[in-house]
Order: sequence, then structure tokens, then C-alpha cells
Amino acid sequence: MAIEELSPLRAALAGDQEAFQHLVEPYRRELLVHCYRFLGALEDAEDMLQETLLRAWRSLPSYAGRASFRAWLYKIATNVCLDALDRRRVRSLPNSLSQPALPGQPLPAPVLEPVWIDPLPDAALDAVPAGPATDPEAVYEARESVTLAFLVVLQQLPGRQRAALILRDVLGFSADETAQMLDLSTAAVNSALQRARAAMNERAERPAPPLAEGHLAELLNRYVRAWETADSAGLVSLLRDDVVLTMPPVPAWFSGQASVLAFVDGFLFSRPGAAGSLRLRPTHANGAPAFAVYERGADGAYRPSALQVLRLAGDQIAQIDDFLSADPALYARFGLPAAL
Repeated sequence: MAIEELSPLRAALAGDQEAFQHLVEPYRRELLVHCYRFLGALEDAEDMLQETLLRAWRSLPSYAGRASFRAWLYKIATNVCLDALDRRRVRSLPNSLSQPALPGQPLPAPVLEPVWIDPLPDAALDAVPAGPATDPEAVYEARESVTLAFLVVLQQLPGRQRAALILRDVLGFSADETAQMLDLSTAAVNSALQRARAAMNERAERPAPPLAEGHLAELLNRYVRAWETADSAGLVSLLRDDVVLTMPPVPAWFSGQASVLAFVDGFLFSRPGAAGSLRLRPTHANGAPAFAVYERGADGAYRPSALQVLRLAGDQIAQIDDFLSADPALYARFGLPAAL
């Protein structure tokens, strides 16, 4: 344990809750992101963080200093999340659950149960330390490990495999440390990690190298202009041939430029007054460019209607995850206004 933690620890062991809060405060944000990776939902992660801190407070007398205080907290958080997996449905995105929709057909009703991964503000990643590179070919960067593509595959892994991958390849804990956290043998951890890596390598698409800043800005400016002017041709010109458009909580999704064009023209841009009916404000989510979409109401005010997260592939857009929501709490998490 670091020297600066010894005094708060002694006070916390003596029952000082304020000292305990001081002790755990440096780890709050990274533990929240850890729980989010596990569960794919920020609200669930916030609940698990509170449960983690409650368990840590109650079991603090058992902390013997054999592991770092950070590792001890991660062990508690990991087991809290593993317990939660038994009570929660696996979260995903529509394109992982069904075949693509056909353009022109009515959209199905939204699925409002907690089955969808939800977006994470990039601000949550600030000050989250990267783990040491235990295996440089397998390690995931902090932002890569919260991309929606990564999370979709991660949520499909059994709990112990999920834990082994996060603890080893994302956070950089050693095999022995991970074994202690999971109460497994080192051999069992390595076996779980091997299976998890194989699944991720088979199904998860690693992010493309980032665009140069100027090229990225130009691409995103053209994207905003296409939406705000209802220019479907301009939008499609930015999309990869096999682009995917999802719209949680609507379970339908579209695949390919032609299908996305047909949907956008048929449901959005062909409406009277479509040009100028939307305004986009930039943000960042899940390690990717994102936009809050505001729609003009009858009173002329623009209010939230969706949060779009983009996955880029070179100088094209490979996927748009369009989270349909007017919930002010979602936009507040991103520091976005409730109206324009």
C-alpha cells in the first residue's frame, strides 16, 4: 500500500467513514468503468459501484495488505459484477440478435426491457490508468475496451472468461493476481483467458487506425451537414458499403448503403420540413465520435431525440448506433443541454 494511504486506512479501520471515502475516492471512476465493461450499462455499473463500496466498508477489517488496496477493491467489484450476471439478461445491440430489416416495412415496437448496451461518456475514461502490458499483442487500450463492438462480444462470454479477459488484458493484472481475485488456480485463469481471447479474436473487430485530425474533422462536419440538411446522398457518400445502422431500443437494424438510404429517405428525410428539423451537437462515447441529435418541436425548440455513436473504418463510417431516447438523464451524463 502507498504511504499516503496508510493514515486514512488506519482511521477507516477505526470506523472513520470520511477517511474511508478519502481512501476509495481515487478508484471510483476506474471501478465504475470496470463495472460498465462487465455489464454494458452505466446505470447498472453505478449500482454495482455502490455495492462494491458498501462491501468494501463492511469487510475492511479483513484487508490484510497482502495485495494492493486497488487490487483488493477490484476483487470485490469483480465478484459483485459476477453475482449480478446471474440476475441480469445479457445486453447487446440489435445487429447481434436478428437478421437485418427490409426497407419499407413498418418498424417493430421498441423493446424497453434492459437488454441493450447503453453508451458511456468518454469523460468517464479520464484518469483511468492503463494496465501494464502483460502481453502486448492481447492488451486492449482503455478506449478500445469500451467500444460498442468490443462490449457486444464481451457480454457473450461466460462470467469467469469475461473477468479473466478484463483483469488480464484490459487492466494488466498478472495471472497470479487474477487467480487470487477470482479464487481460481493460475492454470484455470490462463485457460479461461485463452478461451476468451479466442472468442474476441474471432468476433470482435479491432478499431481502425485513427484518421488524421483534419480529415476526421472534415468527415464529421460533412456528416453533421448531411443530417441537418436532410441530404441522404451526402450521408450515404460517407458510409462504407456494408454499413450498419442500429436504433436501440427498436430491435430492427439495417445493413448496407442501399438499405440505410431507403430507410433514411422513407422515414426521416422525406418528411415535410425535414431540412432544418434536426441539429447535432458533438460529443464522445465509448471511445468514438458521437452526436446528440435534437429535433425541432412544434414550439420551435430543439429537444433531444437520439444519441448517435459512430464506428469509423478509415475515412468511412462503418456503423451508426443511434440510441433513440429523450431521457434528459442520458444527455446530462454527457454534459449536454436539455434543449437548444
